[in-house]
Amino acid sequence: MSGRPRMSDLASHAGVSVATVSRVLSGKSGISADTREAVLRAVAELDYVPTRTPQRSGLIGIFVPDLTNPAFALFAEQLGALLLQHGRRCVVAHAGSAGTSEATALDTLRDLEVDGVLSVSGAADTEASTEPHERFLATGAPMVVINGHAPILCTRFINCSDEEAIRSQVAHLQTLGHERIGLAIGPRRFVPSQRKIAAFLALGFPEDSVARTIFTAEGGQLAARRLIDSGHTAIVCGSDIMALGVIREARSQGLTVPGDLSVIGFDDSPLMAFTDPALTTVRQPVQAMCDAAVSGLLRAIDGEPLDGTELLFHPDLIIRQSTGPQA
Repeated sequence: MSGRPRMSDLASHAGVSVATVSRVLSGKSGISADTREAVLRAVAELDYVPTRTPQRSGLIGIFVPDLTNPAFALFAEQLGALLLQHGRRCVVAHAGSAGTSEATALDTLRDLEVDGVLSVSGAADTEASTEPHERFLATGAPMVVINGHAPILCTRFINCSDEEAIRSQVAHLQTLGHERIGLAIGPRRFVPSQRKIAAFLALGFPEDSVARTIFTAEGGQLAARRLIDSGHTAIVCGSDIMALGVIREARSQGLTVPGDLSVIGFDDSPLMAFTDPALTTVRQPVQAMCDAAVSGLLRAIDGEPLDGTELLFHPDLIIRQSTGPQA
């Protein structure tokens, strides 16, 4: 082994998982005496030293996947403003167009020795390893995740209820007379996609009414092409950006919105009231979610333990001009 030993080296040496090493180093309960002893023995034998110093930096890290997405940018802005009110400095790390991964961003924040991290849509990819999150938590600094969920992590999760969002979107369309309702959504591996799909199918819609693409305008266009071709008169979208792509595709086919096709977004991103037509969407309670995330993180920094609790917030349906009666 070359260089400073890592948590993965401790895990291999002790014959346990990285998650178990993280729990032992963080002083979590529920670990057997033998397992704890094996991990501590590995720490001693490999001369493992956490990179974090006990002195607080007063710096809080914020992770967002993409600052060019107005929904993520709004979360970053609100979180930063709240931290400033509490006298905290913040640094924002994002994946963005440079190809930086969530893992790299978290490692960067760890190296900066931030006192804690607010992660927006972090731990949302169910196929990705949680080791980067575990490495960070092993420093003793807490993390609060917004719009993501990984039960293995000892943190707090702040989420908008995807089930409530889907139910309100569908109910609105049904009151307008729509029966052929489709769902345009991102990849199934993401927690919000999984929850929205499950809620949609639970309402009795067939699997072929779900079009999985990606959370972009181009993804919305691809989903709309398939759903329009199969006779759907209304489309529920997993994001506002996807909804704009759906509207663009409808117009490219000579259809009007909402005359021929009703479209509902999700997020109520800035400027959605000024699109043409103004977008009917579901608004996440960003302020309330950020308040809960910041207060929870600051309490954790002061010693209150985080135990994997998930807090669900109620979304609001914002009815504008992109939905109308079935033609």
